[in-house]
Amino acid sequence: MNRTLRVAVACATAAGLSACAVKAPAPQVDAQAPAQWQAPLPHNGSRANLATWWRQQTDTLLAELIDAAQAVSPTVSSAASRIAQSRADQVAAGAALVPNVDAAGSVSRANQQSLTPMGTTSQAALQASWEIDLFGANRAARDAAQARYQSAQAGWHDARVSVAAETANQYFALRACQQLLDVARQDAVSRADTARLTELSAGAGFESQANLALARASAADGNSRYLAQRASCDVNVKALVALTAMQEPELRRRLAGNAKVDVPAITPAFGVTELPAQTLAQRPDVFTAEREVAAASAEVGSARAQRYPRLTISGAVGIANFHSGGVNTKTDTWTIGPVSVSVPIFDAGRRRANEDAAGARYDAAVVSYRATVRQAVSEVEQAMVNLDSTAQRTLDAGTATQGYRTNFNAVEQRYKNGMASLFELEDARRTRLAAEQNQVTLARERNAAWVALYRAAGGGWTAPAASAAPASPAAN
Repeated sequence: MNRTLRVAVACATAAGLSACAVKAPAPQVDAQAPAQWQAPLPHNGSRANLATWWRQQTDTLLAELIDAAQAVSPTVSSAASRIAQSRADQVAAGAALVPNVDAAGSVSRANQQSLTPMGTTSQAALQASWEIDLFGANRAARDAAQARYQSAQAGWHDARVSVAAETANQYFALRACQQLLDVARQDAVSRADTARLTELSAGAGFESQANLALARASAADGNSRYLAQRASCDVNVKALVALTAMQEPELRRRLAGNAKVDVPAITPAFGVTELPAQTLAQRPDVFTAEREVAAASAEVGSARAQRYPRLTISGAVGIANFHSGGVNTKTDTWTIGPVSVSVPIFDAGRRRANEDAAGARYDAAVVSYRATVRQAVSEVEQAMVNLDSTAQRTLDAGTATQGYRTNFNAVEQRYKNGMASLFELEDARRTRLAAEQNQVTLARERNAAWVALYRAAGGGWTAPAASAAPASPAAN
């Protein structure tokens, strides 16, 4: 055995493998998250209730629709498929660290024209081979596969949260549309009643033909608004059917059976912590980006280790039988070796180029990770700004609606008694209608802000406790 082989074997057996591995410091990558939120935090929240938030709402139909949408979502299905694929990759990468054992058998009959008589030889053996991971190439590949497996698991939850948020937004949009439809219906009835009264007054000579034309135009406009709003609600129903795969007649029956017609008021069952880093730790997409950094770092180490010698040991153990002239001769067989060392000498820069490419992918993963963190911070703060804004505007919107409604009722009574003009009545109607629509829209915006905060806060996901922060690749 030459000196090179002795050194390789000693490194594999006496030094416990790790002494020859490529090692380097692995400092954490700074996510560059802000030290504190720049938007007001929502009140009365508990993060512990985030995962079951939907089921804590008073509207049970919402939770059923979300479950149905998640069950049929192709996005969730694709995410589950990625988990299975990455799990298989993880197993394959881990298998490279242990010996491979194969069973082999053979039967042959030969006449060699020598002192050995003609006979039949049968053999059965277990053959093993093992690449000693001297410089950590296989361990780095295993670590990369493990990181991507964790990333796929987080991605599955992220897909489910996205589907839940999309379904909730579509449901709340439908409820808001139904309330706007009710407003439009009442407005259309009121306009039609005004047109009827105006027609009677014009027939008696108390109203001009111009006022009659205006009243009829207003009634037609109100009915047109009602028909347009009804069509919009029908479109929302069909969109919800597509999301959940629930049959449309069944969905309409469930919607009609729900006593609530207005926009469901979301109960705030969660909040966000004071520190952005703690809230961002709940987001599966941030964790996914972090795991991609870890995987890219491991791949840099794996590519670097390919530039160093590789040691492989093989062997076999088995039994053999030689049958000749009615006599069986049995023997036990075993071999150790060959012990082979492969030393890279010249590859025209291929291994170095692979390492450079892995380093470039790592740099891109770090940039993507920090961009994901910035986007996550932005989404949380936007949701909190919208929540704070809608909360402050809700009281004013209610006061405005009540005031304009009272004013319209008063003007309508004056018009019926001949003390107000049709123009005054229509002006009061427009302001009342705008206020009522604004109140419904504001409630819809507030619910959308809660859904956005639920989505931005991670939807109840918790990162694995054993996950490590992303590491930078080894330096030369």
